[in-house]
Amino acid sequence: MEAHEIRYALAVYRNLNFTRAAAQCFVTTPALSRGLRKLEDELGSPLFERDTHGVKITAFGKLMRPHLEQIADGMAAARAASKQFLVMEEAPLKVGVMCTIGPARFLGFLGEFRQHCPGCQIQLSDNGVASLTQQLLDGTVDLAVMAFPAGKDARFDTQALYRERFCVAVPAGHPFGGRESIPLAEAVQEPHLLRDSCEYQGNWLHEIEQRGLSLPVAFRSEREDWIQTMIAGGFGVSFLPEYSPLMPGIQLRPFSDQTIEREVSLVHLAGKGLGESAKRFVEFAAGWVWD
Repeated sequence: MEAHEIRYALAVYRNLNFTRAAAQCFVTTPALSRGLRKLEDELGSPLFERDTHGVKITAFGKLMRPHLEQIADGMAAARAASKQFLVMEEAPLKVGVMCTIGPARFLGFLGEFRQHCPGCQIQLSDNGVASLTQQLLDGTVDLAVMAFPAGKDARFDTQALYRERFCVAVPAGHPFGGRESIPLAEAVQEPHLLRDSCEYQGNWLHEIEQRGLSLPVAFRSEREDWIQTMIAGGFGVSFLPEYSPLMPGIQLRPFSDQTIEREVSLVHLAGKGLGESAKRFVEFAAGWVWD
């Protein structure tokens, strides 16, 4: 049986009039009649009787009506699901990236993923941990690349990507630049440029306080570009992740007696179904050699 034949029959059920049913289906009355005869032949018995008083539903027609309505509802649901799937496939995959993460770490991955899924459009945005957390909760982003300085959050599923150490960033020509590593006690004697956008700022301040040291903060800013420009200009030093994109004139040196590192993960809301593009992104990230 054809979908349009079922549609013709349901229109006659509603109107008990072939002419009105044909008008609702945007076909001629003879075309509707032919479609009904074909459906009745396939089912094996008439659905309707026509006489001088109009159209009557046969006993067989009454039996078949809920089945035909169920088929029509199923086809409508299938069309709606198909439309939603196609819309989701065409919609850009929204990925939030923690603002302290350097893009260079992801260029190779993103390039390969685009070759693997050329039809997937990716919309990238950057923000802090608190904002990304809220965006994941309210569905503003599908996935986020971020770290959890206070430990994993049970509201999210996390997939570890890589780990990176924090280093001391110094301007070119600084005495630290000629050394392989720097003790934390020496690093905190330099004027410090505090990165307020850094999610691990509290970890650093706690560690320094625990050692009985103090951090001479000269300037502080949420803007990474301001901090790095001031480092390059000789205003002070700062603590940066080792894979940070660096402006010219800045060198990174590891700490000799301290390892604070962060685990960067791909995060999405636990229990929430992912679209096909997001699933492919997660699977591809799981198989990517980040190191």
